[in-house]
Amino acid sequence: MTTRLIVWRHGNTDWNAGGRVQGQTDVPLNDLGRQQAVDAADLLVRLKPTALVASDLRRAADTAAALAALTGLSVTHDERLRERSFGQWEGLSMTEVAATRPEEHARWAAGADVIGGDVETLDDLGKRVADALQAAADRVPAGSTVVVATHGAAARSGIGQLLGWPREQLRTLRALQNCHWAELTHDDVRGWQLGAYNIGPFTDRPVPPPV
Repeated sequence: MTTRLIVWRHGNTDWNAGGRVQGQTDVPLNDLGRQQAVDAADLLVRLKPTALVASDLRRAADTAAALAALTGLSVTHDERLRERSFGQWEGLSMTEVAATRPEEHARWAAGADVIGGDVETLDDLGKRVADALQAAADRVPAGSTVVVATHGAAARSGIGQLLGWPREQLRTLRALQNCHWAELTHDDVRGWQLGAYNIGPFTDRPVPPPV
């Protein structure tokens, strides 16, 4: 029996729109983000999920709530699904980070761990999110579908950790757009496999930063 895991990025926020680093700052959805959540939920409900799990940050929790309203399922919150902690970068635009913390920004742009600024390491991020994704999948019987609402950098790192991808391969995976998702499957023979990526509404919109 194959279990299906949907890893869903939250809807748009004012900080997404302004290109600001959100990290674990609890920024709410804006009007566009709330509409995106409703539109995405109209698609995801067709997958007949049996469980919903979300980051406890409002932008992800409220995204999941749009699907809960259609399915009648309750949402379980898991703080391990929070976005990467960007420490002293949070609230800044990437232009401001590059100007005021150039060495840190250069390491981030190169896909290396940031030294300084209290930014969470990629290994720590991947492990905690992958643990949460695995726990979400373990909540449902084999053959079921679970939907997990999380964040851009968190989703990419958690997926990569589940799949056993090296960091260099993970860098080839583009960030999820707001309210788009990845579909993974798991069975006892093949383990975890990536079936689809960046599915969802508003495919003609620009890709916001994954933070």
